[in-house]
Amino acid sequence: MSDVALEPQAVAPPRRVSAFRRLLRHRLALLALIVLAVLVIGSAGAPWLAPHDPEELDIANRYAPPLTEGHILGSDDLGRDVLTRLMYAGQISLSVGIAAMLVTVIVGFSVGAFAAYYGGWIGVLLMRLTDIMLCFPSVFLLLFVAAFVTPSLASMALMIGLTCWMEIARIVYSQILVLKSADFIAAARMIGTPSWRIVLRQILPNTLAPVLVAATLNTANAILLESYISFLGYGIQPPAASWGNMLTNAQSDFQVDPWLAVFPGLAITLAVTSFNFIGDGLRDALDPRIRDR
Repeated sequence: MSDVALEPQAVAPPRRVSAFRRLLRHRLALLALIVLAVLVIGSAGAPWLAPHDPEELDIANRYAPPLTEGHILGSDDLGRDVLTRLMYAGQISLSVGIAAMLVTVIVGFSVGAFAAYYGGWIGVLLMRLTDIMLCFPSVFLLLFVAAFVTPSLASMALMIGLTCWMEIARIVYSQILVLKSADFIAAARMIGTPSWRIVLRQILPNTLAPVLVAATLNTANAILLESYISFLGYGIQPPAASWGNMLTNAQSDFQVDPWLAVFPGLAITLAVTSFNFIGDGLRDALDPRIRDR
């Protein structure tokens, strides 16, 4: 009997690896990751990479145009280097966006999970609260709260997070309503698994994909809201720089020195667009109907 060479069978890659590969094949998402990495590195490394101190005044070079020696992106009305201030402003704007996203996810997941899992009067009360919050525009709520709160990085993140959690609550609520009828949830209840363990070990991993996509989109929204509030004067206050208050300072000089508004506006656009493209890429990568070919 002749020997038959047995070829080793290929083992299917883990789902997380396949999802990561699909994300990297999403060209816009990959480009967005690169752009966002540049923004994050430039902002986080500002103390070492920035060419000047953010509050250093150079009165002799006020309103210096871009590509001026010593001021690659020009200088503002006080002679402060625009590139330096953009880098330091990115620390605040990106930090507020990410911190607000974390608050949004924690509050939204908690509300949606409790409402869907326990149901009854608790679910009705929590979802009616969500509906009431959805009736008010987020900007209106933020401006109302900001009028009574001293603006800081922490307060801005909390204000944005506590007024923008409703979308995630709705997503989690609908996902858990479907999961509650699943066999593995029923089996976990039958063997006496505590409710908190079912939520953390069974429900949370199965709702992670849509929540993760919504979180990236909410990060972009939080950056926009921070910029909007700072632009109106209710957000981060000078001399601390954020992309929003840099736009505020530039509005009176826009016709004469437009670069003072163009560069922070471009930074906001790149950050928000990057998070949106990453969210699109994650949505496609985590879609269980998509398989590697």
